[in-house]
Parts: sequence; C-alpha cells; structure tokens
Amino acid sequence: MAEKILAAAFAYNEGEKIRRTLARHPAARMYDLLVMDDGSTDGSLDQVGPGIIVLRNARNQGIGASMKAVFAFALEGGYDILAIQAGNDKDEPLEIPRLLAPILAGDADFVQGSRFLADGRFGNMPGYRVVATRAIHPLLFSLAARKRVTDSTNGFRAFRTALLRDARIDWRQPWLDRYELEPYLLMKAIRLGYRHVEAPVTKLYPAHETGYTKMRPLVDWWSILRPIVYLGLGLRA
Repeated sequence: MAEKILAAAFAYNEGEKIRRTLARHPAARMYDLLVMDDGSTDGSLDQVGPGIIVLRNARNQGIGASMKAVFAFALEGGYDILAIQAGNDKDEPLEIPRLLAPILAGDADFVQGSRFLADGRFGNMPGYRVVATRAIHPLLFSLAARKRVTDSTNGFRAFRTALLRDARIDWRQPWLDRYELEPYLLMKAIRLGYRHVEAPVTKLYPAHETGYTKMRPLVDWWSILRPIVYLGLGLRA
C-alpha cells in the first residue's frame, strides 16, 4: 500500500516569495501540497493554484504554533509522512524526494536536510549566521543529542508522522510556539532512538531587500537554543 505523504510550506507576509515557492513544486508530485498561512495581511495567499490545501491562522501565532496546526491536520488526515519547508523561497522543492527517499526505503524515520553536507549548498548568508548555524548550534545540539549533526537549525526535513503519536514527544507544549519546535522535534527523535539521517539540500536565502528573515535578534536566537538547554539539562520533557 502506497504511503500517504503531505508536504507543507509556511508563510507569514511572504509576498511573491511564497508564490514562487508554491510554483516551483512539480505539477506531477508524489505528495499532497499544503501551505500554512500564519495570519498574513499582505494578500499573498488570497489566490493559490489548484490542488493546494490552505490552512490559516486568524492572527500571527508563530512558526511553532503553525506547525502544530499542520501536525494535527496530518494526523487527522491519515498521512504517513510529513515534509516541511520554508515559505520564503529559500528551500528547493525539487529536493523533497531526496528527503523522502530514505524513509520510503525503510532506512529512516526522520531525514534532516543539511546545507553543510558535501553535496549541500547555501548562499546569501552573513558570516555571523554561517558561524552560528554551521558551528555553534550544531556543536551544542550534538552534545545534548549525543549524536553528531551538521545542520541542526534547518527546518527543511521529512519524518514519519508516527513520531507525532509518540506520547514521549510532547510537541503540543505551549513553550514550543515559536522557533523552539523544530530543534525540539529533531532532538527528541534522536534521543528516543528513531532512525535519523541527514540528506544534502540547498538553502539560498532571499535578498535582504525582499525580507531576508523574520528572526529577531536575541529573543529568537534564544528560541532556537532553548530546547538544547531545557532538554540537555532535563528541565523539560
């Protein structure tokens, strides 16, 4: 029996970037395509192409809260595998099969995209961000997870929805509503012994004048570090 697969992109006032993201998905695809609108007010998702599922938050709630809505949708819809990508045109939709392949082959439960593997690629990142995402965060994450990872902040990934049914992975916790959920889910999957591999992917950030990132200095940097601290010190489950 064929696996039921959902691919989800997330957007908040991404303008033309989310439209380009959705347009780059092939017309003939092995997955259902969904876009999660986190309370956009720019009209960017007022009209989407045929065959694209749209979920909406009435107001902006954060990427983690949006992912929780998609997780619930995937479980209710009976999907076996969920692929996640950004909606600001920095991930390559044509690489989704690369993330899905190890899962479909029965070799992995969680495939993390890595721009830093030999066949990966990244661009338009300032030096401080390269250091943070290539060295600092992966080092701290690997120590806490007790397994080396090369790209712990990359949200481009695919995993079996069985993880979301595991009571030991409490992804509904309120403190996971912003950038915490992505590293939390990855670390829990690794520490609980789910089969985890990395796959090379592309991560090309948009031009600064079009909206480079919505991450806020300090407060959102702490957001992606918090799961490492909390789980590493046993402060949260």
